[in-house]
Amino acid sequence: MNNYETVFILNPVLSDTQVEETVKKFEDFLINKGAKMVAKENWGLKKLAYPIQKKKSGFYHLFEFTAEGDILLPFELEFRRDERVMRFLTVKLDKHAVSWAERRRTKLKSKA
Repeated sequence: MNNYETVFILNPVLSDTQVEETVKKFEDFLINKGAKMVAKENWGLKKLAYPIQKKKSGFYHLFEFTAEGDILLPFELEFRRDERVMRFLTVKLDKHAVSWAERRRTKLKSKA
């Protein structure tokens, strides 16, 4: 099992329920394929550094999960097929990135 992190940006014209449905769709996809969700974060509506599809902002979401490498291609294909997703990026985390992510999560929990 490998550790992965996916950040994706959703279209800013979506309603709150549409955003929640989209996030739930991708989370369910991962779980149904045998992935284990480590953490998920909603970073909210943020201004983009440059326009994407003539939009200047987007809803950012982060998934941290552990999974086998063979589910990444179908997972990213789902992102490409969904018109609500403007951009996505999945990276494999090494042991240093995993420990950094854990420290970051505990810091965020202590602030809340």
